[in-house]
Amino acid sequence: MNKQRAIEISESTIMRNVTYQGAPIFIQHVNEDETARIYPIGNSEQEMTVPLSSLTEHS
Repeated sequence: MNKQRAIEISESTIMRNVTYQGAPIFIQHVNEDETARIYPIGNSEQEMTVPLSSLTEHS
């Protein structure tokens, strides 16, 4: 996923279908170093930082 799209999704009030390794996630924050702070839907305590390239948006 490109950085600008990840920022748009993280700032949107509309939930998007984004996955990390096949699991639905919420993008909490996009970092300057092309990574994002994410957590699995339904488990906000399991935060992790991952490369933007590992995120996939599904339509």
